[in-house]
Parts: sequence; C-alpha cells; structure tokens
Amino acid sequence: MPDIIGDGKERWDWVPAIAIQSAPTTTELNAGIRISQYMTKDGATGFQIDTADAPTSNIESTFDTNTNGRRSLNGPRLRFKKQSGTDTVYATMLPDVAGFLTRRKSLAAATAFASAQPLAVFPVICSETSWLDQDDNMPERFDIPVKLTGQPTIRAAVA
Repeated sequence: MPDIIGDGKERWDWVPAIAIQSAPTTTELNAGIRISQYMTKDGATGFQIDTADAPTSNIESTFDTNTNGRRSLNGPRLRFKKQSGTDTVYATMLPDVAGFLTRRKSLAAATAFASAQPLAVFPVICSETSWLDQDDNMPERFDIPVKLTGQPTIRAAVA
C-alpha cells in the first residue's frame, strides 16, 4: 500500500456547535469556517497527543513498569496570517469563545465534507491572541492558543 503524501491534504475548521462529537454532521461542519486556508505552513502546533506513564511497580518490583495514564496535548495553538479588510478568523476566534476545531487529513483540503470521512474533533476555548514579532519578507502573523474543554475525539467520522 503506498504512502499518502500530505501536501495540500490537511484541513482545519472552526465549528461553533457539534451535538455528537464522534459523528459531526455535514450541516454542523459546513456551518464552520475553513481556517486552514489562513494558517501558516506551521499553523497547528501542540496537537500531538502525549500519554503519561502510570506506574504499576510495587515495593517488591525489581524493574519499573507502567501502563497508560492520562493523555494530554502540549500547548495547542494555531498560527494565522493577518488578512486585510475583514479578517474572519481574527474577528471570530476571540478570547473565551468556545467551539470545536476539526482536523481532516489525507483528502484535498477543498474537498467537501461527506459521510464517513475520518476527522479529529477538539472541543476548545480560545485564549488571547498573541502577535508574532515581524520578520523580514513575512506577512503579519498571530497565534491563538487554545485550551481543551473536554476530551478530543481523534477517530471521529462525518455522519
């Protein structure tokens, strides 16, 4: 089976409401904003899930053993290019605004949502916008850190 080359095949959306996190509907997803078109190439960081160790050794053990403990994200944030005129992302993803981030991989970003497509769903609240220092030959950029408000569904599918 050949590898999937990911260029152009990652889509992020900001969705205001999802009733069933494991099976968002196309109506819910289409009510969102396709934010990945405004993101920098490194625009989504900290979304790799880390699983902590939960020790299982006891006082008689001669070797440290563990099982899976809590899972967490490490400082998730989104990085955007500032848009002239109306900047929908900057005007929508304000501090303390809660919603859902959805991440779909392996399909062209412009492909419409359809039943059974796999995606990840992250329930989040936005933190304060953080402006990046201006670099030469770069557009204005800003970060929006997010906090998880519930457990993400990494293996969701469009209903």
